Amino acid sequence: MRLKNPVMTASGTFGYGLEFADIIDLDRLGGYIVKGTTLNAREGNPYPRMAETPAGMLNAVGLQNKGVNYFIEHIYPKIKDVDSKMVVNVSGAKLSDYVEVCQKLAPLDKVAAVEINISCPNVKQGGMAFGTTCQGAAEVTRACREAFPRTMIIKLSPNVTDIASIALAAEAEGADSVSLINTLLGMAIDAERQRPCLSTITGGLSGPAVKPVALRMVWQVAHAVKIPVIGLGGITTATDAIEFMLAGARAIQIGTANFIDPSVTMKVIDGIEDYCQRHGVSDINEIVGLV
Repeated sequence: MRLKNPVMTASGTFGYGLEFADIIDLDRLGGYIVKGTTLNAREGNPYPRMAETPAGMLNAVGLQNKGVNYFIEHIYPKIKDVDSKMVVNVSGAKLSDYVEVCQKLAPLDKVAAVEINISCPNVKQGGMAFGTTCQGAAEVTRACREAFPRTMIIKLSPNVTDIASIALAAEAEGADSVSLINTLLGMAIDAERQRPCLSTITGGLSGPAVKPVALRMVWQVAHAVKIPVIGLGGITTATDAIEFMLAGARAIQIGTANFIDPSVTMKVIDGIEDYCQRHGVSDINEIVGLV
């Protein structure tokens, strides 16, 4: 999958793209990743399920969506003609969920890629996320590789001790790319009410607060695998994006910053072009992994 530029949007922060169509030019994006899609409709977690934190936010939305069939029938026809690479984020509670969603998406030729979210809890293993073990990551990657014929990205969880090993396991089973990082597990407490801010107590931390961790993990993984790495985690400016590419990312995703400034992707694209001109870079790939 070739992108017109390295700027993509992160799943769960950009809806289906339609929500931003009046604010930005969707055709300018390198790619956009639609919200997490599951086999069946999900209501998500009870409210409150989002909380602001210093330099970031916590979310425990719980993959609320209307299911893959609804996406195919009602959403796909509206976004299939956007001149950008459409990527569908795929989630599931068990292996067969992932496989069925990938099989249903395979005939849709405008779905350029799937991004497999292996941070989901595996119900058959007591809720442990697929992506916290090499075996779990390999199992999901192998099954989805057989179900989807085009580009397959594996989205890695940072809540592990050795993310490079997880990336290598995914690469060995046929992943075309890895994206990282997904959210870090965090918690917020309301001191006055003396209770957690989220209904689920813990949630996923994102935003600028996670950027140093994300940069480190992207750098580690880029040195371990041969497949392209997509970097995300706290990117709010073109400088942030450039840092991720210097660390080894061939593309980046912008997530939480979309909530702060819905036009941030356009500003980052412009900023990357300006950086290339100032530094005499004719091809953005020239700076990938220079650090």
